[in-house]
Amino acid sequence: MMKELPIGIQDFEMLRRDNLLYVDKTARLLDLIKNGRRYFLSRPRRFGKSLTLSTLEAMFSGKAELFYGLSAEEWVKGQKEKPCRVIRLDMSSLDGVTDSLSLNEALIRELKNIARENGIEIQEITTCGVALKNLIRTLGERYGTVVILIDEYDKFILDNINNLNKAEDMRSVLRSFYTVLKSCDKYLRFVFITGISKFSKVGVFSAMNNLEDISMDERYGDIVGYTQIELEDNFAEWLNDASLKMNIENCELLKQLREYYDGFSFDGKTKLYNPFSVMQCLKKARLSNYWYISGSPTFIVNYMRSHSIADPETYRHLGVSADFSDSYEIERSKPESFLFQSGYLTIEKWEGDEITLDYPNMEVLKSITRMYLENVYQVERYITIGSELWKALNSGDILKVVELYNTALARIPYEDFSKRDEYWYRSLFLMLLRGAGINVFGELHTHKGRSDLLIQLPKLIIVLEFKFAKQSTEIERKRIEGNSQILERDYAKSYEDKNYKIITAVIIADDENHQVVT
Repeated sequence: MMKELPIGIQDFEMLRRDNLLYVDKTARLLDLIKNGRRYFLSRPRRFGKSLTLSTLEAMFSGKAELFYGLSAEEWVKGQKEKPCRVIRLDMSSLDGVTDSLSLNEALIRELKNIARENGIEIQEITTCGVALKNLIRTLGERYGTVVILIDEYDKFILDNINNLNKAEDMRSVLRSFYTVLKSCDKYLRFVFITGISKFSKVGVFSAMNNLEDISMDERYGDIVGYTQIELEDNFAEWLNDASLKMNIENCELLKQLREYYDGFSFDGKTKLYNPFSVMQCLKKARLSNYWYISGSPTFIVNYMRSHSIADPETYRHLGVSADFSDSYEIERSKPESFLFQSGYLTIEKWEGDEITLDYPNMEVLKSITRMYLENVYQVERYITIGSELWKALNSGDILKVVELYNTALARIPYEDFSKRDEYWYRSLFLMLLRGAGINVFGELHTHKGRSDLLIQLPKLIIVLEFKFAKQSTEIERKRIEGNSQILERDYAKSYEDKNYKIITAVIIADDENHQVVT
C-alpha cells in the first residue's frame, strides 16, 4: 500500500506518527549540526523550510522514536540522553501584527507561551528583545544549552514592501530582537534562521556577523526540495499510479514532470523539484499550475506594482554578478534579485563571478505571466481570450488571432498606452499565449537572426514578426518590411523537414488607433 503524501504537512512529528511519505533529509541536517552552529537559509515558499525546522526541533529534543530508519537515527538516540531546550518561532503564525508596536507585543506573547511550556516564567519584560534574552538565559542556566529555530524571519518586512517607513519600523524591532542572539551566544548550542530574502550588508543582520549563509552553498544545495533521484526512488509507486491514470508511459510522465516542475537551482549545479507542486501533481494525476493556484503572496504582487519589473521575457538567460542577491535590503533590491529570492528565477549557469538566471520550469514561467497579466497589464478575462487564441492558432486563422488580441488591448487602461512600443505590444501578446499554455518562443535565435515569436503547435509552426507604426500611414511599409525580413532570414527553416505546416505573418501595431492589424 502506498504511503500517503504529506501535502500541506509541516510538522515532522505528525508526518512520522501518521506514517506519511518522507524524503530523508536528515543526513544533510546532521552535516549542519556537526560542521557549524549558526546558519541562515533563504528559500522560496512551498519548499519545505518549515518542515526542516520541525525536523531539527525533533532531533535536538531527542525524539528518537520518530527517526527509525532515517540517517539521523543513531545521533538522535544519543541526543535523547541529553535533549536540548528549543525555542522555535514561526513569524508567519503571529497574529494581530499591524505595526511595530503590535509586532513587539506579539513576540512577547509568543515567548511567554514558550516559557510556560518549559515550566518557567520570564521577568522584567520591556521589549521583545529583552524577553528573548531573559528566556534564553533562564533556559540555559536551568537546563543547559538552547537551540534557536526561526522561520520566515523577514515576513513583516516583506508584508510592508510598499511602505518603506513602516518596513523600516518593523526592521528596527526585528534588528533589536535578533541582535540578542549574539549577546547570548554562550547559551546557544545551535541557531537556524530561514526566510525568503537573504540578509544584506546592512539591516536586520548587521549586528549578527556570525551567521553562516548557506543559501547558495553547493554542500547544501539539496537540503530542501527533491532531486531527480529522490523523486524516482521515493515516489516510484505514486509515479506508476499517476502514469496509469494519465494513460502515458512512466518515462513520458517523468519527462513532463521535469519540464513543468524541475529546474530550481540555488547553487548552479543541483536541480530541484518544488515539493508542493510535484506532490499535488502525483496526487491528482494531472499537470497543472499548483504554484499559482496555491496563492501568490501579497508581497510579490505589491512589489510588481511598485517597482519597475520588466516583462517576463527580459529575465530569460539574464547575466548578473555572483553577489547580485545580497547587496541591498529586499524592498530596495533589483527586480532580478527579488524574483530569484522569491523563486521566480533560478540559477541556470554559474561560472566564476558570473551567474546566468532563467525561469526554472513551465509552471513558474506561466505563474509570472499570469501575475503580470493580472497586476501590471490588468487584462480582464485573459484566460478566456487565451483559450480562444489557442483555437484560432490551431486552425491557422491569423485574422481571428488579431481580432482576439485587439479584444485584450481594448480592456487595458488608456494610460498604459503611454509606454507603448513594438516591444510592449509583442510582450503582451507573448504573455497572453503563455498564460493560455501555448508553446511559444520569443526572439528565437536562428542562423540568420531572431524571430519575434515562433509558436509551436502539434502539427503547425506559426512565425510572427511584429512591427510598430506610429501613424496609420506607415502600416503598408511596415507590412512589406516584415514580410521581407521573414523571407530573407528563414525563421522556420529548421522545421521544414519535420512534417509541420508552416504559417508566417506580420503583425503591425497601429499605435495611432491602439490596435494591431495584419
